[in-house]
Amino acid sequence: MNDRPRLVLAGLSGGAGKTILTLGVCRALAAAGYRVRPFKKGPDYIDAAWLGLAAGRDATNLDPFLMPEAGLLPLFLDKSRDVDISVIEGNRGIFDGMDVAGSCSTAALARQLLAPVVLVLDATKMTRTAAALVAGVAAFEEGLNLAGVVANRTAGPRHRDILQRSIETLARVPVCGMLPKLAENPIPERHMGLVSDREQGAVDAILDGIADVVRRHVDLDRLVAIAKSAPPLPDAASRNSGCPARPVIEAEAPVIGVVRDAALWFYYPENLEALEQAGARLAYVSLLDDASWPELDGLYLGGGFPETHVAALAGDAAMRGRVKALAEAGLPIYAECGGFMYLCRGLVVDGTVHPMAGVFPVDTTLCAKPQGLGYSLARVTAENPFHPVGTLLHGHEFHYSRCQAALETGLPGPEAFCLRMERGVGMHAGHDGLVFANTFAAYTHIHAHGAPHWARNFVHAAREWKRGKRPPAAGRG
Repeated sequence: MNDRPRLVLAGLSGGAGKTILTLGVCRALAAAGYRVRPFKKGPDYIDAAWLGLAAGRDATNLDPFLMPEAGLLPLFLDKSRDVDISVIEGNRGIFDGMDVAGSCSTAALARQLLAPVVLVLDATKMTRTAAALVAGVAAFEEGLNLAGVVANRTAGPRHRDILQRSIETLARVPVCGMLPKLAENPIPERHMGLVSDREQGAVDAILDGIADVVRRHVDLDRLVAIAKSAPPLPDAASRNSGCPARPVIEAEAPVIGVVRDAALWFYYPENLEALEQAGARLAYVSLLDDASWPELDGLYLGGGFPETHVAALAGDAAMRGRVKALAEAGLPIYAECGGFMYLCRGLVVDGTVHPMAGVFPVDTTLCAKPQGLGYSLARVTAENPFHPVGTLLHGHEFHYSRCQAALETGLPGPEAFCLRMERGVGMHAGHDGLVFANTFAAYTHIHAHGAPHWARNFVHAAREWKRGKRPPAAGRG
């Protein structure tokens, strides 16, 4: 059995304040000397990045949709080793899942992890009614361990007093904290959620300020006691988990470049670990500076915010030419969302077309509202170096851009795409995934634990490239 002190911080809805609370709890506990491992429920790169900075350890995403159920608990066991406490931030409302049954909800994850839950409750203009809401949450689903409440956006001493007495007397759930209304959001937001930690100045000062608020208004000792009350998890869950062992990289390993800069930085740590475990050596490169790149046997362009750095990306013709030349030479290249946008002919922002790498004969246009948002299911329908034909990919998409034709070429027909969307939007008319030579690009994000073939195939293609056995071109976009 494994003792893993842990708790889930959940809300009644998005915007309840659970991210600010989780950041503050992680930062305050880390400052007090606890070894904290943060987790984020759901496919969220931005919150996870901030949580990692707050705790001083990378955050891990736990998602019952993106990864098989049999592997989720072992992943948690692997990532929570050698820490004092694991803090798991939920997403959306606690019972909100993919359907009426609440599948893949925060509550479902908490039950799977046998983790106590602390509810973050927006108490704006509310007193006794808060007790009814808390009592309803506690009784709604069998097996949920609602161990505490933190009331958020409280107005003053009288409001807090009535709230606490109502919740503890009528709902019989302990109140662990009362957060005041904040004059402004300490982390500004924009079109894809919280801004990137790579763009926000004085990150440490921001996180220290949030921790100070939490320290003054939340009973951290009580939260730690709740986490320690979680029952042991079974040893058997760690067997046959699919979690990669610690990688041993050979000297002659193929080198896969990973673009990590302020424009592209959305990567699950497990995806990078999976590439290493499959035998690759990773080299981090940037599209935004003039530093030389090592000799590469593959290239991985993740998601991010290319639109916020569009002038710099468009202005570096040499870099755009380098990436296009690698694609034309047949280098194995994998791109997701923002990476796909960079590989297109152009990126349209506020009516202006900015030239991109030009690997694919399409443009993307930034829009005011989301064009694709949520979980996706994509069936692989055409040959490519990374995903076997017939595979059903469990992924997600979150993009404010849409794919459109370059004016003189026309949009590719369905036969040009290698993914058919069974759930989600994709690039065009229910399709996603363009292939040019050995370059694959899609709006769909995947998690390596849900697509274990991906890293193996990527590294195999890179190894063949390194050996001079250039992989045959899988298709043309």
